[in-house]
Amino acid sequence: MPTVRSSADHAPADPGSTSSPLGSVDKALLTLERLAAAGPHGLTLGALAAELGLNKTSLHRTLSALRFRGYADQDPATGSYRLGPAATALGDTFLGEENLPALLGPALTAVCEASGELVHLGVLSGPEIVYLDKVEPARAVRVWSAVGRRRPAATTALGRALLAFRTTDRSGMSWYAAATGDTGATTVTADSLWDTLTAARAAGYATEAEENEPGISCLAVPLLRAGQAVAALSVTAPADRMGPDRHRELARIVRSVAPPLLPPSLSLPDVLATDA
Repeated sequence: MPTVRSSADHAPADPGSTSSPLGSVDKALLTLERLAAAGPHGLTLGALAAELGLNKTSLHRTLSALRFRGYADQDPATGSYRLGPAATALGDTFLGEENLPALLGPALTAVCEASGELVHLGVLSGPEIVYLDKVEPARAVRVWSAVGRRRPAATTALGRALLAFRTTDRSGMSWYAAATGDTGATTVTADSLWDTLTAARAAGYATEAEENEPGISCLAVPLLRAGQAVAALSVTAPADRMGPDRHRELARIVRSVAPPLLPPSLSLPDVLATDA
């Protein structure tokens, strides 16, 4: 017999209560939040106890449990506690490729509806990008892209947006440029790619014009976690309606509709909030 759920199933046991229903779990979560905010240098037991208003002995037991599972770590030299690898791995797993289409689907759909254009989601895989999702508008645009397909990062707006907002230095440009191979696209050199990425960083978005498919152009915006691009969304349209004015309009659309629909740990580049 199917289970019938009501709104009461999701309500707290005591809606008026201001205390956690399980104090030990709440203490561990507060500790993790404070260690995350403290950064790589961490905090001593005394400083952590003072900031959280907790008893040092009780907090030490909590930290011991977190260390046992890898959610906290202790510097043997200073004795300070910091966030452990298991805690940071949670975020990496949550934002893994298999989860991104579901997490970012509402943002992609909103951009598609607001722009009336085809929208893609992509991630970097070596020197290439991989298309993870695709949302088509009412007026469909026939393009080569498909979920699971790959293209050289250096010739795509998605790839350029990703590379521009990662810790990629100039010495690595040759590898990405060489990966374009005999694609029929515009010739990409290490120097030209670096110049393209510099312009993308300044604008907050990257573009490409008919470099992967005749008659088709794209604009892409990176999705950042702690300042580093983990994915990018692109708007794809016929080249004849993708001039500079349309680029700026699409950038405004993305920054207007996407942020409220992104997971809390993801953001758009700050520079995208300023008009060119």
